[in-house]
Amino acid sequence: MKKFTSVSDVKNLQEIIKKALQIKENPHSETEKGKGKTIGLVFLNSSLRTRLSSQIAAQNLGLNVLTLNAAQEAWNLEFADGAVMNGDTVEHIKDAIEVLNQYCDIIAVRCFAGMKSKEDDVNESILSQFEQHAKVPVVSLESATRHPLQSLADCITIIENWKKDHKPKVVLTWAPHIKPIAQAVGNSFAEWMQEMDVDFVIANPEGYDLDKSFTKDTKVIHNQDEALKDADFIYVKNWSSFDEYAAMPEVKENWMLTREKLENTNAAKVMHCLPVRRNVELSDEVMDGENSIIYQQAKNRIFSAQTVFSEILDEINSK
Repeated sequence: MKKFTSVSDVKNLQEIIKKALQIKENPHSETEKGKGKTIGLVFLNSSLRTRLSSQIAAQNLGLNVLTLNAAQEAWNLEFADGAVMNGDTVEHIKDAIEVLNQYCDIIAVRCFAGMKSKEDDVNESILSQFEQHAKVPVVSLESATRHPLQSLADCITIIENWKKDHKPKVVLTWAPHIKPIAQAVGNSFAEWMQEMDVDFVIANPEGYDLDKSFTKDTKVIHNQDEALKDADFIYVKNWSSFDEYAAMPEVKENWMLTREKLENTNAAKVMHCLPVRRNVELSDEVMDGENSIIYQQAKNRIFSAQTVFSEILDEINSK
């Protein structure tokens, strides 16, 4: 694996999931693989699971870990090409990345959507610069449009919890929120589910359809009760409007997931990437109930990251 920014960087998803489950059985089986190598974890945005799981995963492989909270600890970065830097920005992203090239064997970066310019976000204005200027493998720790390490963890979690003999129905359902949230998790989950052997459906209110370049031919239902019928897995996540970019069109129906809504399902397992707004996106009784596999998802973030880092180290060590 030369880089990891989307599902398209995975040659065989089933094999990657199989490897992740093997790593989970014995997380310290490859402690020498990263010896003498350094990974730089660059955070332009907040993080809990991504930061800690990536650090644990890298350490399990023997990697030296450098963590940079770039938005708080580094110089103010300039991202525009040709910028005359006579204002608040002190260091151009091209120069910062070139320095990281000198220090790191792998660069992993988290850069959320700015939620101001649709064009900039769709074109991955920040991640694309890392891909362009990095001379070492780049890993996305979430970008403007995707969250691939989360999606791989989601796939691992579904496989672990599916023991039946029919194709599972997986529903990605929109949930309420108090502020505009990017589409990255929803986009990414849709892409990865299209590569899984599942019956995949998206449920969201009118005005909240995701970008068709990610959802493609996935069935989108604007009635939550209809979509949840006979579901085996429910992925709860908020996102703002894509068409009316970053807006929050009014929703009159109650889309918060409750225990009552689970009665319409096939005893569905409930998923969420965290952090979650309790009693806004889903109720306490669902979050803390027996159907929830949310914390299992969170633990699997370690093994999704470790699997990706391991695959990239194989490529580096083969040279």
